[in-house]
Amino acid sequence: MTSSSPLPPHGVSAPLSRRGFMGGAASLSSVSLLSHAAKADEKNTGQQPNAPDDNPAHYKPVFFNPEEYLFLCHACERILPQDENGPGAQALGVPRFIDRQMTTPYGHGDLWYMKAPFVNGPPELGYQLPYSPQDLYRGAITPINTYCLMTYHAIFAALAPEWQDDVLHTLEDNKLSFNEIPGSTFFEQLRTNTLEGAFSDPAYGGNYAMGGWKMMGFPGARADFMDWINQEGAPYPLGPVGMPPKPDPYSPSFQNDEEG
Repeated sequence: MTSSSPLPPHGVSAPLSRRGFMGGAASLSSVSLLSHAAKADEKNTGQQPNAPDDNPAHYKPVFFNPEEYLFLCHACERILPQDENGPGAQALGVPRFIDRQMTTPYGHGDLWYMKAPFVNGPPELGYQLPYSPQDLYRGAITPINTYCLMTYHAIFAALAPEWQDDVLHTLEDNKLSFNEIPGSTFFEQLRTNTLEGAFSDPAYGGNYAMGGWKMMGFPGARADFMDWINQEGAPYPLGPVGMPPKPDPYSPSFQNDEEG
């Protein structure tokens, strides 16, 4: 940020990210299963039910509150913006992926070693803080917005993209900490989850329409693509495929099977 760049007025949104705002915190409800009444109506009328609305812009967050989810939409987009190579994080459903991820054992830190002592150590010792992924997001997002209000007179989502980048770089360089959460730790959590959401199987809520895989030319979960290996960089000629839609990877039964 240069000294010649005017600050946005408090409460007025600055230009959004390159791919545009995909609906922010979203006001529409999340997709639910057909009710018994809807199924009965389908049998009586012979009409097919409407296809579930899987558009990530219409997703209503479960873990994050609207302010937190709005931050997430814009921060993820700055880490993986739309460009000539393909869609950005919002279009790929990355914020939805992270929100759903926070409701799993991973989000609660159940899969991490979380016992004391917690001491500063070299990177090769791994994660050394008592905070789960849920704690990292919930403990950092609101203070980051407060920092942005004090510094730029607007919350993170209302800043121009270049100022959003400045804030993220400040976190990455560990020049800020919030609630005893180092900025670099939060940034790495956000960056890692953003990439996971962009390139994981669409069953988990990200990689919408397999856009991440299409960018990479990745075949997905095809059972056999041996005919196209060792082709010296030739693009894969078929589109990607995902996992079968069932079982729901976020269902309790699936989670228990994974842990077992």
